[in-house]
Amino acid sequence: MTAEIRFFWARLNANYWFYPALFSILAALLAFAMVWLDRSGFAEFLNDVNWLVPARPKGAADMLTVMAGSMIGVASTVFSITIAAVAYASGNYGPRLLTNFMEDRGNQLSLATFIGSFVYSLLVLRAVRAEDETPATISDATTTALPGFTPQLSLLVAYVLLGLCVAVLVFFLNHIPSSIRINKVLEGIGSRLLDAIRETYPVEDEFADAREPEGGDPITAWDTGYLQLIDFEDLEKIARECGCTFSLVVRTGDFVHREMELMCIKGCKPEKIEERVRECFTLGATRTPEQDPQFLIDELVEIGLRALSPGINDPFTAITALHWLGAATAEVGRRDLRKDVCGEDAEDCPVIPAPDGFDHYVKRGFGAIRSAVATSPIAAEVMLDTLANAATPLKHEERQASLKAEADKLAEQVKLSLAGPDLERFQQHHSEFNRTFW
Repeated sequence: MTAEIRFFWARLNANYWFYPALFSILAALLAFAMVWLDRSGFAEFLNDVNWLVPARPKGAADMLTVMAGSMIGVASTVFSITIAAVAYASGNYGPRLLTNFMEDRGNQLSLATFIGSFVYSLLVLRAVRAEDETPATISDATTTALPGFTPQLSLLVAYVLLGLCVAVLVFFLNHIPSSIRINKVLEGIGSRLLDAIRETYPVEDEFADAREPEGGDPITAWDTGYLQLIDFEDLEKIARECGCTFSLVVRTGDFVHREMELMCIKGCKPEKIEERVRECFTLGATRTPEQDPQFLIDELVEIGLRALSPGINDPFTAITALHWLGAATAEVGRRDLRKDVCGEDAEDCPVIPAPDGFDHYVKRGFGAIRSAVATSPIAAEVMLDTLANAATPLKHEERQASLKAEADKLAEQVKLSLAGPDLERFQQHHSEFNRTFW
């Protein structure tokens, strides 16, 4: 249940409407509170402040009308600019990056600020009473010495919100072009990938591999879609209650369909707990970064492949993607790859996740981009250096050997793609690579 709450909160934050809706509600509550303070006489002291000239009803109404109209106009412009930036980034860097831009807090909070200010000014505007209007309540008639009713404190807060909106607009105009720069995009993906690796594999400087499955009777999928969440806490609870062991066949991010095997149960009949077990798996139409570091690796690979395609031919973007892949591979290489799904009871954990060995991550990253890298002389040399840099801090010979094997595969691929001086230079670089590190 805890995992489901976290997943729900993450998906809720990813929706573009969440913060605008939240800010609208907060702005409405603020407007009602400020108007109530004005009508109750708590803001009477503002009429005696020399440097603060009290506003008249007409001036207050005009100011709030202009503020409401301008805020909804700016909000529309912000939304249009955001959609244009998202379309540009998705078309150039890959459609899977749409999620990253929709989750961008800068875009969400900018739009939310303008929408909230619009709601606030509109609700305060309805409380303004012209000088020739009769009081709406007895309190309106007794709490002000000026004709009509002007919520002075509410108006002052509106000025503050207006200044805040100007600051947010300046921030937004700087944030949008910055957020679609490819180096910034890759930094966001790479940093999030490193955080996901550290969270998934918290034990460092230990080199145990993932537990092997123990087999048993299968439980199959009941629907079609991407596996978005596995609630390991509830799976552990079910397994301990039944005294059995669960060996998962799929991992978060895999695509499943009906009758496809999800997991094997050893020590218990699947029919007894099948319904409860299936509730621990969440299926959806798209992959999400939660519980799925491979999704972020795939994003880096996709950007690199697009950059190296003949239509774009941008090897330097691919080089930046390779650098982040190297950092992530080195981070995986220095960690215990047994997933900590049972907390303190990890040693006798009855839930065995699908094994993700070091070779799996090397193949998912460098192996997926290798063929495209081999067509670019500069990218091929950088990938060789990146493999060496990833292997240098590792203290595990088998994992170092995996990176050497990937370098050898790259050398074989380069022979098929390059020729002449480019090939000779790479082969010389590869020979130095072998002499230096192995």
